[in-house]
Amino acid sequence: MTSALEVLAPGPLTTVQDLGRPGWAHLGVSASGAADTASLTLANRLVGNPENAAALEITFGGLQARLRCRRPDNTPTVRYLALTGAPCPATVNDRPVSLNAPVPVGDNDVLALGTPASGLRTYLAVRGGLTPPATLGSRSTDLLSGTGPAPLRPGDTLPVGEPVSPMPGVDLAPRSAPPAEFVLRVWPGPRDDWFEQASLTNFFTARWEATSNSNRVGIRLTGPALRRSRTGELPAEGMVRGALQVPPNGQPVLFLADHPVTGGYPVIGVVHQADLPLAGQISPGVSIRFRPVVFRRAGCTAR
Repeated sequence: MTSALEVLAPGPLTTVQDLGRPGWAHLGVSASGAADTASLTLANRLVGNPENAAALEITFGGLQARLRCRRPDNTPTVRYLALTGAPCPATVNDRPVSLNAPVPVGDNDVLALGTPASGLRTYLAVRGGLTPPATLGSRSTDLLSGTGPAPLRPGDTLPVGEPVSPMPGVDLAPRSAPPAEFVLRVWPGPRDDWFEQASLTNFFTARWEATSNSNRVGIRLTGPALRRSRTGELPAEGMVRGALQVPPNGQPVLFLADHPVTGGYPVIGVVHQADLPLAGQISPGVSIRFRPVVFRRAGCTAR
């Protein structure tokens, strides 16, 4: 069977993403991968793909794509696709289709997405997975290092692999839409001792706003300036996804999937790993609150 996805219009930004390429930080390459891993893996499960199969990450909608799917004898056939993540209007040949559900699509059918009502990133998985060439073991686009496929442009065609597992037999996997205000759990530190106590209090009590100067590398936040209790320079340290780094202007930056592997500004806290997929749906202008993680005998929670 010969299958491919032809990009007619990519919208503001559409990239190929899987679960990333961990293990290359010593070469200056972050793990990258989907900003909202929970939505990516759900889309893949809905069409019977391995969770790490490559799919499209569509930022703020606008994608138009044509599916090519034919048998070896060149007769047309049907493939399934699934859309998850930021909810947006979606049509196939101008007929509305549902998100969070497998959708049958035939040869030459055209998928079109509108603008998300909430959230930022929508994920498109095609049964068989997208199979552009891999780099360092991943097909993910890393905008910071330039690793992986370039952001998609009109006319790009992505090959689709052969299915390796049966369809899951699920008609719908309902999920709640991204919230109007995001609440993220944060591990304090490792450099929270670089800040005045009043600033630490403000960090966990203030409402922060995501600015438009944000992307897959990180989200720049605006709110009360966080003041340092220490002066001087901090030697460059390793950075992780979810780190909240505070530059001299006192306005935090929340690092996302394509973050740098080192940084020289103090990190006031790190978003809990379980909340990182939610952070990948933060769009400009929305409010964010941080809650400190505290230890309890049965695990951890947020105060």
